[in-house]
Amino acid sequence: MSTSIVGWTQSRKRRGLTAQERAAIVFVAPLMILLLVYWIIPSLASLFYSLTNYSVVLPSKWVGLENYSRLAGDVLFWKSLKNSAYFTIGNIPFTMAIGLALAIAVNGALVGRNFFRIVFYLPGVTSTIALSMVWLWLFDPHFGLLNAFLKLLGLPPQQWLQSTSQAMPSIVLMSVWGSVGGTMIIYLAGLQGIPVQLYEAAEVDGATKWQQFRYITLPSLQPVTLYVLVTSIIGSFQIFGPIYAMTDGGPAFATTTIVHQIYINGFRYFHMGYAAAQSWVLFVLLLGLSIINLRLQVFGFIQD
Repeated sequence: MSTSIVGWTQSRKRRGLTAQERAAIVFVAPLMILLLVYWIIPSLASLFYSLTNYSVVLPSKWVGLENYSRLAGDVLFWKSLKNSAYFTIGNIPFTMAIGLALAIAVNGALVGRNFFRIVFYLPGVTSTIALSMVWLWLFDPHFGLLNAFLKLLGLPPQQWLQSTSQAMPSIVLMSVWGSVGGTMIIYLAGLQGIPVQLYEAAEVDGATKWQQFRYITLPSLQPVTLYVLVTSIIGSFQIFGPIYAMTDGGPAFATTTIVHQIYINGFRYFHMGYAAAQSWVLFVLLLGLSIINLRLQVFGFIQD
């Protein structure tokens, strides 16, 4: 068998590439070039700069793991990590629960369901800065619509983004509103992939709507839920736009996150080496979450 494999390989070399293989290379090459220029080379460069004191304006000097050891004693870095985790934990449960509820609603016999699908998804395709500007007005403690609504209910006005205790929950509220439409679309695709025969058989057996949801819908959506969960964790740890536009990490660093700190160190203080080290710590964290996602999916398939 080994002789036949060697002979086949030699004949392939003599014959060269087929027309289909050459066409495949032509189509893939532009993407690979872009991937190389805009992702692989910058990533390797950032890894190198994370081991230097690169500051853009001055020549870089090799410092080894000094930037990484510095992170261990950086109080602001740990606070940003804590804030990122706080945002993630506060954002994901509401986004997933509301997204699933909306998906179930627009998947049923709802009048004008296509209209509601578009309306719920619109914030997801709207500029983050534009949404942030709108929510800045809503959160305004003096003229904001939210405090006006609280006043109608006889409740005291809130400081929202100007309060160290309310700023991050306010960002979470805005983020849930903006991202729930994308989660709805993913869950909607999962719901439409569930065979209708399962529900028909359950109805024949006398199962209630809640029992159908618990024993058919939720188990069938397990792979989708895992995907939404882990991608939401990754996206939440990368939150930057609303933070930059609405609070710039304040008040008193109450809303600063990892990506915001990377931006501050890299593009305001020009500590590019230190910012690169922070970005690689974030990369390792997200890589670990991705590996967990893969393992959970493999385990789920084995269980099935």
